[in-house]
Amino acid sequence: MKKDFDKDALSDMYKDKFLAPENEIRFVNAPDGSIIEVNPLDDYFCQERPKELKPRKGVVEKFLNWARAESLWVLGFGTGCGSIEIPPLSTPRFDMYRFGVQMRATPRQSNVFIISGYLSVKTLKRAIRSYEQMPSPKYIIALGSCTINGGMYWDSYNTINRLDHYLPVDVYIAGCMPRPEALLAGFGKLKELIKEGKAEKANEYIQNLDWYKANQKKIIKDWNMPDYNW
Repeated sequence: MKKDFDKDALSDMYKDKFLAPENEIRFVNAPDGSIIEVNPLDDYFCQERPKELKPRKGVVEKFLNWARAESLWVLGFGTGCGSIEIPPLSTPRFDMYRFGVQMRATPRQSNVFIISGYLSVKTLKRAIRSYEQMPSPKYIIALGSCTINGGMYWDSYNTINRLDHYLPVDVYIAGCMPRPEALLAGFGKLKELIKEGKAEKANEYIQNLDWYKANQKKIIKDWNMPDYNW
């Protein structure tokens, strides 16, 4: 028999948690007629702090870094005006595929995140969640002046000025906006860092997670998602 639940009472129980509608506790009917409690915060997200993915030693890590550098899978998430420079990379003129660079559809399939130009506060929340869902090792390319100092939006109430205060940046590509050739040069620099074992910003993010989270919550006023999105 179906049991009636007081939704208001449940909301009061979890008032100190995230109150976005999609994160509220709910009850669903199972195929066998039983009632199942679904708590999105517990069921859909990691409850433990992320751990560092420490590099291996010697020739094994060198081989892995070579393989990683030659297989860069980019998250297809246009965050700003610089995203207009990315489609030409896949055309025959620039042909990013010859450099081992491929666009992917979801964070779970990607290891490179391009922040393409200005980043609004509203989009920052989505960028954080997408980055944290990417498997390690992972890398961020900051495209354009806006990611460095805010660019033409440096005094805007709705954009961030320094991306590295909120997410770890491996490579900056300066300009407004950088051309596709500059993007290819940025990928080349990222490849160098990976092969040299210096592209460890993902581990630095975990090491300084409390500092990053404090900065993120300071600017995102409606923080309604879990701290750990891995």
